[in-house]
Amino acid sequence: MTVEETLAALVERFNRHAERTPATADELRGIERTIRVTITDEGSYTADLSGGRLRNLRTGTAGKADLTITTDVATFEGLVRKEIGPMKALVLRKLSIDGSLEDKLLFRKLL
Repeated sequence: MTVEETLAALVERFNRHAERTPATADELRGIERTIRVTITDEGSYTADLSGGRLRNLRTGTAGKADLTITTDVATFEGLVRKEIGPMKALVLRKLSIDGSLEDKLLFRKLL
C-alpha cells in the first residue's frame, strides 16, 4: 500500500470513528484546520479538518497548514502499524509536529 493509500484509509477510519462516537464529533465540531503530512522521502499530503471530519486529502503543499506532521516513510509505517508510538518517535526525533499547542494536542485525537 502506498503512503497516499494508507493516508486515505486513515482518513476513512477517522471519519467512521467520528460518526460512531458522538463525543469525538462534538469535541471537533467548530474546529477547522488544514493538516499537512510531510513524508521526507516521499512527498507531502494535505487534508482539511472541518465539521468534525477529515476531508479533501490531496498531494502537495499548496496553501498554509495549521498543523504540519513530518516524518520518514519507515517511521510513518511504524506509527500506522503501532510498532512505535508517537511520543517515542518525537523523542527520537523521527517525528516532528509544527503548530500551536492546541493543534498539537488535536493530533492525538487524529491517531
